Amino acid sequence: MTAPSDKTRVLTGITTTGTPHLGNYVGAIKPAIAASQDPSVQSYYFLADLHALIKCQDPKRVEASRLEIAATWLALGLDTDNAIFYRQSDIPEIPELTWMLSCVCAKGLMNRAHAYKAAVAENEEAGNQDPDKGISMGLFGYPVLMAADILMFHAQRVPVGRDQIQHIEMARDMAGRFNHLYKGQYFTQPEAVVDERVQVLNGLDGRKMSKSYENTIPLFVSEKKLLKLVRKIKTNSLEPGEPKDPDTCTLFQIYSAFATTEETAAMRTEYANGIGWGEAKNRVFEYLNAHLREPRERYQALLEDPGHIEAVLRQGADRARAEAAPFMDRLRHAVGLGRFV
Repeated sequence: MTAPSDKTRVLTGITTTGTPHLGNYVGAIKPAIAASQDPSVQSYYFLADLHALIKCQDPKRVEASRLEIAATWLALGLDTDNAIFYRQSDIPEIPELTWMLSCVCAKGLMNRAHAYKAAVAENEEAGNQDPDKGISMGLFGYPVLMAADILMFHAQRVPVGRDQIQHIEMARDMAGRFNHLYKGQYFTQPEAVVDERVQVLNGLDGRKMSKSYENTIPLFVSEKKLLKLVRKIKTNSLEPGEPKDPDTCTLFQIYSAFATTEETAAMRTEYANGIGWGEAKNRVFEYLNAHLREPRERYQALLEDPGHIEAVLRQGADRARAEAAPFMDRLRHAVGLGRFV
């Protein structure tokens, strides 16, 4: 089946297990919001809350994360008139399609999934007799659920990091297998899109910014907390007046991810002239705080009005289901599960 419109279909999922941080914004949210405003693109953005259950069994954390992430995307300008923004769990056709795909997906394909292999390797390194100890079917079958997310809406392009390319290839495999078995072009073959220009920000300790390392700077912390976190960013022992290398500096990297080309060039000159670390951190804080002040205010207002967020997501789910429900009806007929009359 070809895409139902002339627009390019692009799909992105956001796992709801954490609080969005600067790295999320630069690496995923900012480019995605720009795409949501492109009239030639039909964007699908969803809160991957079913995926969240694989790693997180804390209901309060999942619930809070769903609200925080939805508020973040809306505060930063997601165009929900053009893009379709929904919760994965509001689309019952997704788990139904997951089961259909599971029935055509080879177990051997899942055995080769990176996340599963990594979990098995950890068990073996730990000396566990059972290589599958602690591994849930959710983790094992995660790529099938991801394939259902993508194939349900005939996504043509799926922006991912390099570590996710394998999942797109698996979705293509499942789509091809289903089309072959049931003798029809039911699914569009998706393409992985890896943007090499997207930056991966370092965190407070110089490693990749990640909640796993507890080194993140949340997007919408208070001014006081933001200043405290910026001052914790790891720097070297060079004194004021000594030239500093901006290309190996986390502080400069974070600044340049938000600043204009001209502002970045000016800061580079300041580094060559020996700017002190205290002054550099104050400059970075002031710049980030000014950049985030308005969306922070919108974010706080949204958190105080969960009814509005709920209405936006329900509207998105209605639009998504307007496509998903008739497509699932077609698939049920294809596999022999259609109504008799």
